[in-house]
Amino acid sequence: MGSYIGRQILTIIPTLLLSILINFVLLHAAPGDPARIYAGTDTATPEQIESIRRDLGLDDPLPVQFGHYVWELVQGNFGQSFAYRQPVLRLIWERLPDTLLLMLPSALIAVVGGTLLGSVAARKANSPTDIGLSLTSYTLFAVPSFWLGLILILIFASKLGWLPTAGMRTARADYTGLDDWLDVAKHMILPATTLILVQIPLYFRIARASIAQQQREDYVTTFRATGMPNNRIFRRYAVRNALLPTVTVFGLSLGFVVTGATLVEIVFAWPGIGRLALDAVYKRDYPLLLGIYLMLAIAVSIAIMLTDVVYAMLDPRIRFR
Repeated sequence: MGSYIGRQILTIIPTLLLSILINFVLLHAAPGDPARIYAGTDTATPEQIESIRRDLGLDDPLPVQFGHYVWELVQGNFGQSFAYRQPVLRLIWERLPDTLLLMLPSALIAVVGGTLLGSVAARKANSPTDIGLSLTSYTLFAVPSFWLGLILILIFASKLGWLPTAGMRTARADYTGLDDWLDVAKHMILPATTLILVQIPLYFRIARASIAQQQREDYVTTFRATGMPNNRIFRRYAVRNALLPTVTVFGLSLGFVVTGATLVEIVFAWPGIGRLALDAVYKRDYPLLLGIYLMLAIAVSIAIMLTDVVYAMLDPRIRFR
């Protein structure tokens, strides 16, 4: 296992380098001139624009800019944001805890809830319970996250007044300690519920299909022929083997939690990396976008490696050398 993890880490390095190159080229090839945007007016003179371009380091040829960027990365420097005039790494670290606070609990609840509901539906295939859960799942799967978020705001914030409309904390409130945590938790309810509801259908469908397939396998028939109770077959063998596809999807989606859910963060004014990335797109903030994309590439690579390790734990047939 140790040698396998070592090889995976070595594989991550060229993957990250290729990701950096592709993102760098695509961003600089996108329409829009950052220097003209930061000039501030439509009447900026060519001299002013050129001065801003030199200040931003965009006057060098693209290969030279890429070389400078990679050299800065080697030294642990993600660059300086064009818009915020702050180190990119500092901006990301400031927003990352807020994004993880929203995304991680939502992802965990969604995978557990979706898998459990999928197990119930597969166990009672073609029953009213299965049909009802499947219909609800397909409906939620088709609903855009931003629309669902707006509906929840309309019902529970605007009409009933039970929950705050947006933000992470109550404005002008000076809460500390437990009161502050409770205030944040109250603001989390609607965006977290939105994320959970849009993610559960995916895990529900995967779990239901996988468990239904496992129940048709020969080993299940053999166990039944030997007189083993159906409940034991279902819990100990069918469900465990059916978890592998769920682990794959969850592992990959877990890599994306560091960038947040942009639309949900915008709807609920949640101060996470998703909103930061969208602002960077509008402002053509190349260093900030490259830093966010690099964090995403690192997170996905690590998630894939951890997924493979969990695979080996769930399925003894898998061995790493």
